[in-house]
Formats: sequence, C-alpha cells, structure tokens
Amino acid sequence: MCNHYHNIPEALPTIESWREFVSHFNYDDPPSDMYPKRQGVVVRMHEGETVAETMHWGFPWIGKGKRPGTTKKMNTTNVRNHNSPLFRGIINQAQNRCLVPFTEFAEPRVDERGTEAWFAVLGEKIPAFAGIWRDDAAAGPVFAFLTSAPNPLVAQIHPKAMPVILHREDYSRWLEGAPAQKLASPFPSQLMSIVR
Repeated sequence: MCNHYHNIPEALPTIESWREFVSHFNYDDPPSDMYPKRQGVVVRMHEGETVAETMHWGFPWIGKGKRPGTTKKMNTTNVRNHNSPLFRGIINQAQNRCLVPFTEFAEPRVDERGTEAWFAVLGEKIPAFAGIWRDDAAAGPVFAFLTSAPNPLVAQIHPKAMPVILHREDYSRWLEGAPAQKLASPFPSQLMSIVR
C-alpha cells in the first residue's frame, strides 16, 4: 500500500493545468516528502470553486486491539475496499471528494526489505490520486486516497494494490461525484514509468 509519495506544492500554481483548474491556493509550507499523519496538499470543491489546501493524511479511527476487549488507534491512509461501511458513505458523496496532487509515489519492494520503487506518470508533472476527505473532531480536516488492483508495471514490484490515479480529464468528474467504480481502476502501465 502506498504510504510514501512526493509532491512539490509550490509548483502547483505555476503549472498551467493546475493554475487553470484551481481557483485558490490556500496553503503555506507543507512538506514535499509525504508520509502518513503529515499535512498534505489536496484540491477540493468549496462554495463552487476548487481550492488547494492542506489536510492531515489519514482517517483516524479506533480499531480492535490484539488482545480481546482492547482497542487501538488506527490511521487509514488509503482505501482498497470501496464498499467498506467505514468509507462507502464518504466515497459516494461529492462534498467528500478531493484530488491529491503528487509527483511520484513509492511502493515497497516485496523481495528487498526496506527498499522502495518509485513510480511516475509520463507527461504529467503533477498528476493526482482520487482522494476523499472529512472533518475529524480531533485532527481537523483529514484525507486518504483510493487504491485499486495494481497494473502490470506496479504489480511486478508490489502485487497487492496501487493508488487510484485519475486522468486529467476526470478531475472534475471525480470532484462532482461521478460513480467511484467508473474511475477507480488501475492506471495504464504504458502511461507510467519506474523512475528508480
């Protein structure tokens, strides 16, 4: 599962496709090296406009502990089961949709402990994951992104899953609430590369 990606938030306003798409860039200095529980840049609809802002990466919730009758704090960063009762209602609501811009993402190499393979989208300086967000009582606005079965390029490194990457022409459709099952599919291998 993808729990590490890179972003260049200061570049978003200078890239033509994002400059035309986003109405307001409301963030200061988020990290470009993204790990769970950090503040990441997302783009969402707000009062009819697209706004880029920062949110906490991960949906906090309380899960079952290892011992019977115990609980533990969880932080869900990506969602594979799109029909999960925990996320189905959020995924299907346009007001809870967002885009998560990135430059490249990492997947752990299953045969080499502690190493990562990095993937990028060809011809796109900053593409976007299909994200969801909500307000959390303790953490404030939080986000996660959807995952799907991996395409053949990613599967050779990480056979379990990959982030749902949207085609640029689907950004508005995602934010407007198009059915998730129509957009949450593996991104084509031929449009991606392993950068290292």
